Amino acid sequence: MNASKRLLTLLCLVLLALAVMAGGTSTTAATAAATQAATAAMSATGSASAGGLPVGFVLVGPKQDKGWSQAHYDASQYLKSKIPDVNPLIVEALDPNVTLDQIVQTLKGQGAKLIFTTSDFFQDDTTTAAKKYPDITFINASGDAVHKGGAPTNLGNVMGRMEYTKMIAGCAAALATQTKSIAYVGPLINDETRRLVNSVYLGAKYCYQTYRKGDPKDLKFEVKWIGFWFNQPGVTLDPTQVVNGFYDGGADVVLSGIDTPEAILVAKQRADKGEKVFVVPYDYKDACSLGATACLGVPYFNWGPAYVKIVSDFKAGTWKSSWDWNAPDWTDINNPDTSAVGFAYGDALTADQKTTLDTFTKDMGSGKVNLFTGPLNWQDGTVYLAAGEKATDDKIWYESQLLEGIKGNSK
Repeated sequence: MNASKRLLTLLCLVLLALAVMAGGTSTTAATAAATQAATAAMSATGSASAGGLPVGFVLVGPKQDKGWSQAHYDASQYLKSKIPDVNPLIVEALDPNVTLDQIVQTLKGQGAKLIFTTSDFFQDDTTTAAKKYPDITFINASGDAVHKGGAPTNLGNVMGRMEYTKMIAGCAAALATQTKSIAYVGPLINDETRRLVNSVYLGAKYCYQTYRKGDPKDLKFEVKWIGFWFNQPGVTLDPTQVVNGFYDGGADVVLSGIDTPEAILVAKQRADKGEKVFVVPYDYKDACSLGATACLGVPYFNWGPAYVKIVSDFKAGTWKSSWDWNAPDWTDINNPDTSAVGFAYGDALTADQKTTLDTFTKDMGSGKVNLFTGPLNWQDGTVYLAAGEKATDDKIWYESQLLEGIKGNSK
């Protein structure tokens, strides 16, 4: 939040405090004033006066975070390039003093009848808002309220099948490691983050065995969770310290699962000093530019095509509530107009490693390789998938533990 917004939020809290000290009926009035001030502090980028169809985008972080939120922001701009009469209204970084309901009120006041909330962090509040504002259509990215059943008909979910490109990331890590030690910086722990860590591990284990002819039991794979999607000083672990700790502990490849680019910034610092370290950032297609010499590649979300389809259907009056878990375009996973997820190769990959990754990707796309196939066990030794069993979508989406062989907490 910029300085003016922080000042306005502080002002509303001061007004409320003064009213409480004064006592009497002024407390109610000050509370209302504080709510209005907080809402004003959150005002969206863009304006209904700009014309066109106002579409709200509620980001969980800054729009230029070089990660998750920037991918959504870029998708909003892609949307405008494809449907010029759309007017994206961007709300950055949910202030703890401002509720999603207040944000929705502001966007509604600016004419928005379609609002994207771009994190499962917003899932419960989005469902509540959809029930409260039946005249507004809500799309929650990465959530599954519709899939679970009972969601209001003005709510939809959308997500990309990042599991595939996380497997490519794991494969790249296995091809590059010389210390046989791979590490993963995780955010908070839930079904989504567990399945993405598991996907990386499956890709690493398969490629280490298949292409390097190594014993996957010799491959160390550790995850450490910081506690949220990005660093919150005093609340989460410091991701910079976590990454440095991994490298100091012998890992030579660190993969990121958080929304921000600390992993690649640390890797660049170490690579610039001559250390042979590698990194795989997350979320944002151009993340490798922050540390090209150490970057093996980046698995990224491409929300643009899904957002264009949703808005087009909304404008045509044909949109219906659905849970969309969109796959890569296997003919070209990096096609910006068709693929929900991609993997951008980094400069640290050798030509041979790129060829191997091309083969691995092709085999996944054809179905020749399906890494969610048993036998696979959970960390506690119980069976996840029996021998020969292929996981259903639900068994992939809802993963209660990390897989056997991964060091780190499952809960």
